[in-house]
Parts: sequence; structure tokens; C-alpha cells
Amino acid sequence: MRSDVMKKGLEKAPHRSLFKAMGYTDEEIRRPIIGVVNSANEIIPGHIHLDRIVEDVKAGIRMAGGTPVEFPAIGICDGIAMGHLGMKYSLASRELIADSTEVMVMAHPFDGLVLVPNCDKIIPGMLMAALRLNIPAIFVSGGPMLAGHLAGKPVDLISVFEGVGAVKAGKMTEEELNALEDCACPGCGSCSGMYTANSMNCVTEALGLGLPGNGTIPAVHAARRRLAKEAGIKIMELVSKDIRPRDIATLDAFKNALAVDMALGCSTNTVLHLPAIAHEAGIVLNLDLFNSISEKTPNLCHLSPAGPHHIEELDAAGGIQGVMKVICEIGVISESAITVSGATVGENLKKAAVLNSEVIRPLNRPYRQEGGIAILRGNLAPDGAVVKQSGVLPEMMVNEGTARVFDSEDEAIAAILGGKIVAGDIVVIRYEGPKGGPGMREMLSPTSAIAGMGLDTTVALLTDGRFSGGTRGAAIGHISPEAAEGGPIALVREGDKIAINIPEKTLILKVDEQELEKRKGEWQPKASKQLTGYLARYAKLVTSASTGAIFKED
Repeated sequence: MRSDVMKKGLEKAPHRSLFKAMGYTDEEIRRPIIGVVNSANEIIPGHIHLDRIVEDVKAGIRMAGGTPVEFPAIGICDGIAMGHLGMKYSLASRELIADSTEVMVMAHPFDGLVLVPNCDKIIPGMLMAALRLNIPAIFVSGGPMLAGHLAGKPVDLISVFEGVGAVKAGKMTEEELNALEDCACPGCGSCSGMYTANSMNCVTEALGLGLPGNGTIPAVHAARRRLAKEAGIKIMELVSKDIRPRDIATLDAFKNALAVDMALGCSTNTVLHLPAIAHEAGIVLNLDLFNSISEKTPNLCHLSPAGPHHIEELDAAGGIQGVMKVICEIGVISESAITVSGATVGENLKKAAVLNSEVIRPLNRPYRQEGGIAILRGNLAPDGAVVKQSGVLPEMMVNEGTARVFDSEDEAIAAILGGKIVAGDIVVIRYEGPKGGPGMREMLSPTSAIAGMGLDTTVALLTDGRFSGGTRGAAIGHISPEAAEGGPIALVREGDKIAINIPEKTLILKVDEQELEKRKGEWQPKASKQLTGYLARYAKLVTSASTGAIFKED
């Protein structure tokens, strides 16, 4: 056993003494020792209940003959961090989570790991760590929040964000917004739409590192607790057979995850996280692969914010296994890929069924013939940009407008809420990329304001930053190279014309090459921000969004 190096033999008597100081018995020390990574805290609704989930995981480990040892992971609530300085730390926390998990596991050689995340950067951070460490591991999330209800209609967190814009536009009163605020988030769990947290939990299941049900069983259902116990039992089987994350998360498995991503219409943040996770396994996921899989995989689900359904409805309709069973028919799923369940994908899918053909549509009646995400390129984004095309209104799929240029999210929000953005404008927010932000802030506040004010039918938003999974509309992010690196987005001027063609996958700044070369010669880097602490180190180390915003390796 891997843990023998810290517990077995005469020389390890002092080590065993320290275990005994914590109350462990000789029998517990002799057993395989399983690390349980618990990201519970009291600042994220998706994590407020994770102590209970972890207790169930530990029960499963003990039932199967192991000894669970719990340690913590940090977590940021993106919703609470949104729209202020705190959002600069959100993406940056992913690397801290991966690194701190690595540190704990290398310092204390566990025989296996059960990782218990539930929200945006915590899930990919733990996935990166699992693939980097490559010891037997399994994931079990805390599960999604239920949707709220107001006046007989389902509502969620994004309803509240968009409500702010509606109040500013005179379409809603502050009293109505307060009533919405009170009921939109009814309890624990990751926010109830196909936002980043639920996208990543679903992708983890599709990748094979979480059991069937990992992505969709609601946080408050007893089935979630049973799943946690099952994960605790399964880790002992993985340890016994020495099945490791890189045995499961192969290129074929990542392609499975991408196909599910497209069928669901997941968050654009998956385009950041999946390449970063694959990188830890020595696998390159370039942006063109996203488009090639999107072209083959229809969008079968319209989950909030793109449509009316929520994750609890996806779960009742057959969940991720149901979605995989449908798209398996068109050859985009590798059935031979192994999973933490002990069975292959194909064996798992024999038990799957679609129980609601409106929530998971059949192949002959998709919402779109292509997947939910598209990668755009052109002279404004030579290294790529990303859009959640499943959330774009038909009239905005092809659009030409006038650039309104802002060098920060804060300036753009003030202009939008101040009524300075009008039909036909294209809002350009730059110097918000991984390095320039730093930290690549999510732009949920401006996109929600645009939608809430009724401008989403006529106004697009472009940024070298990124978007929340809750964003809908013609919102194009991850524009690379970013402005801070002198990318073309730094050369855009007020009044320029920009052409967006999502079906053709193009993003064009309609300024001739000679003028762009002139502007490039005149461009000067913005004065360096007075950064301190972790953000200063992050800005020096982080790479482009087109490579997953991973750290430089030299």
C-alpha cells in the first residue's frame, strides 16, 4: 500500500504514535488510508451541506474496509464574488486548490482519494489535482440546488441578476425584485441552471470520474447521500484494482465529455477548464476539437439560462446517462471507456433511459443541429474566442454593430445601467483577461443587465474576460490573445464596426490591415497595476485563455 511508507515497520513507530494521538486504532492504521477532500464552507450555498455528504463518504469507506482521513479545500462563491474585486480571485483559486491538494497528498501518502467539490473552480481544481497525482480517485459532488418558484413559475439566481437590469429599465419594481430575491435560491446546492458548477459536475460524470448521477441528483435528495456512500465503497475497489484517474480520463473519455458538453449546452467555462484538466494528464485539447465535436453533436437540452428547464428536471428525465444514451446513437461516445463505477460507459448505458423527451430531446428533434458551444476566429480573435451559441437568440447569430469600448468591466456596467448603450452597439470589455485582469473576471453583471433591460435582441458583448455559466445572449468571451498581451482587441476603437457570424464561426474587426498595423505600432501596454500577494504571482505565471489559463511550466 502507498500509505505503508508513513505507517509500516519499526522506524514508523513515531508516525503511528501521531496517528494514535488523533484517536486512530491499530486496526484503522493497518487498513488502506483514504484521503477525503472536503470543500465545505459557510460562504457557498453549494458547499454549506458538504460535511453531511462527507460523513456519508466516510461511512462507505469504512463499510468497505478502509480508513477515511478528511482534509479541507478552499472555495469561492462566484455569485457573491461577482461584480467587484473578489471576482479577480475566482479563476485564480483553481490553481491554489490543485496545488494544495497535491501538497496534502504528497506529504501524507494516501492509498486513494475521494474528492467532494460542488462549485465553479473547486471542481476543475480538484480534477487537475487528481490527474496530476494519479492515485486511485473518485469524485462525488454535493448536487444541484432546486429551482425556486414565484407566482407559479420557476426562478433561479440568474432571474435575480437580470431583475437588477429590469428595475433599471423600469420593467420591475424594487418590491418585486425583493420578492424574487427571497425565493430564487431555496436552499443548499450548486445554483440550479446549467451554469459552470453543474456543467463541471455533469462533465465529471461523462468523463468517467464520477458515478452515474453525480451531475444531476439534487443536493436535498436522499439519493445524493446514498451516492456518497457508494462512492466511499467504490474507492476501495479502485484501490484494490489500482485503477487510476489517467486510466479513466483518456482522450476518448475527454471526447465523451465534450460531446455531453455540446448536447447539454454547458457553460463556456468548460472551454477553460477541460484543456487545463487534460493538460495534467498529458493530453492536448485544442480549441478546434470543440468545434469538430460540436458539428457532430446536436444540442438536445435547453436548461437555464438558455431555456426553461432546471437540473432537477434533467435528473428526472434520465440525467447524464440518458443524454449519453441518445448521442451514443450517432457515434460520438466511446462505449469502451472505463469509469469509476467499475463498468465501461457502454455497460452503464444499458441501464439508462430517457423519461422526458422535452427535457432530453431525441435526435430527430434537437434544439440545434450543432452543440451548445462554438469557437470563433478572425482578425479580432486569431487564437480563438468562445460563445454559448445555445443561449443566443436567432436574430443575433449574425450581427454587425458599432464598437463601444471599455477598459474594465466596471466602466461597462456603469454605461449599461446608465442608459448609454443602445440598439446596434457591440460592447467591448478588454484588459480583463487572465493576465490583464488579472484573473479573467466573469461578466455576469453586464450581460444580465443587458438581458434584463431588454437589449439582448440588439446588443452583443465581447471580452477577453469570461462569462458565468448563467450568461445568455450574444456574449463572446476568452478573446485571445488578450489586450494585455497586445492582442487585436487592444486595437479596437470607439465607433469601429465589428461583424459576428456564429454559424460561420467568425469574428471580424472591420478595419483594414494597414490601419491595424498603424494602431499596433502606436499601442502601448497599459501601466502595470499595483498588484501584491497572490494576484501578482498569478499575473506573472498565467497563460492565455486559449490554452486553459494554466500556469507557465518554466
